Amino acid sequence: MLLLNNKLSKNLVNFARKSALALALLATLGVGSSFAAPAGNSDDAILATFRKEFRSAAVMKVENQKEYTKVTFNLNGVVMFAYYRENGNLMAVVRNIPSTQLPIQLQMDLRQRNGGAWITDLFELNADGQTVYYVTLENSDSIVTLRADSANGWSTYRKLTKLSE
Repeated sequence: MLLLNNKLSKNLVNFARKSALALALLATLGVGSSFAAPAGNSDDAILATFRKEFRSAAVMKVENQKEYTKVTFNLNGVVMFAYYRENGNLMAVVRNIPSTQLPIQLQMDLRQRNGGAWITDLFELNADGQTVYYVTLENSDSIVTLRADSANGWSTYRKLTKLSE
């Protein structure tokens, strides 16, 4: 009787191991395929358009928002962001840049305007064939975001006053 119970328990343990292995394999396949396949038709159109426009880029992340889809990607070692409409049309491409990559005139104008503030954000936006720059300057009293294209110089886009305690 002891031999029968021992043999039965070994069979049960083997069955449990095989079942656990099969479940782990199925879970791995399910999770892997969920990341590999785009989520829907609009994602398919967007990624197809993206791959045509940025052939050598590596997609890092796709985020669906209410009015657009944001594709974060790496192109030649630079992280960029492409914004697409639902139909797959490209709206804009954005990349963060250091101030040294601004056009020279904008660099000089920015030095005159910053008044001791520090740069907390600076990015280049390309849409409809035009390049626009946004910089956020912050000091102890305020946060100011400036907007510029290379022809017109900097203008105030947004200004926030910090509350004093």
